[in-house]
Amino acid sequence: MTNRFSLALHGGAGTILRSQMTPEKETGYRDGIRTALRAGQAVLEKQGSAIDAVVATVCALEDNPLFNAGRGAVFTSAGKQEMDAAIMDGATRQVGAIAGVFGPKNPIRVARAVMENSNHVFFSAEAALEIARAAGIPFEEAAYFHTDSRWQALQETLKLRAQGKESDDPARRHGTVGAVARDMNGNLAAATSTGGMTGKAPGRIGDTPVIGAGTFADNESCAVSATGHGEVFIRYCAAHEISARMRFAGQSLLDAANHVVMEDLGKNDGSGGLIAIDRDGNIAMPMNSEGMYRGFVTEKGALNAFIYGDE
Repeated sequence: MTNRFSLALHGGAGTILRSQMTPEKETGYRDGIRTALRAGQAVLEKQGSAIDAVVATVCALEDNPLFNAGRGAVFTSAGKQEMDAAIMDGATRQVGAIAGVFGPKNPIRVARAVMENSNHVFFSAEAALEIARAAGIPFEEAAYFHTDSRWQALQETLKLRAQGKESDDPARRHGTVGAVARDMNGNLAAATSTGGMTGKAPGRIGDTPVIGAGTFADNESCAVSATGHGEVFIRYCAAHEISARMRFAGQSLLDAANHVVMEDLGKNDGSGGLIAIDRDGNIAMPMNSEGMYRGFVTEKGALNAFIYGDE
């Protein structure tokens, strides 16, 4: 049976290991997931568009310092924050993507401004900021985006590198937020936002803003938002590959998503996961990591929030 509307989100596959999770932190993450779901649900319940729903959901995650996007973005090796975001409309294949921005409170709104207010699809750095200013998108000072936990994670990462080592903590290797939705008119949309990898090289861009890698939406197949080892997700065109398997091989959303995550990515150092939704409102949330902050809600269902893979 087709769900009249469906919404799923992720807050990154770089979850805190169970051994390091406290009850307070776990409550904070689950509450953050539910808060973001409610933001998108409120849009869809009023017959709003899938685009509006994914933007509302991602903005709520960007505003929450627990997640690696917007206010909680990680730091580059140079001690700066560089954020990427993308959005795609499955009904029209219109796209907006940005890379290497700092200042706008909600990078996903800048990506949407690129999609709606320009003749292009991808801008970086200062050019993206000009679009944000022209669209009247709010900016914040550096102190707003700084979180002590992210700064400390950078210091620990740099210390390990000075010893010729790299952290194997998944919470530092990758973290992203994203949402996918099907609205009451059957339209799909996907949105993704990230601060990248802790200690990443300045100027490095991952899969989040690369259409077909970390973000994709097409009404004829599915909408996808990914989180993980971005370089591998780009090499395997992860998000588009799911759509291609559905369109050309006749696979279901679940089969296509599982194959890409477990086979294409999982066997090639592509740790992480993704959320996806098809034109009937079915949802898939596969991962090959220990966990992924994630949740979903449909018209007839309750809010569902998860962290670990065995939930």
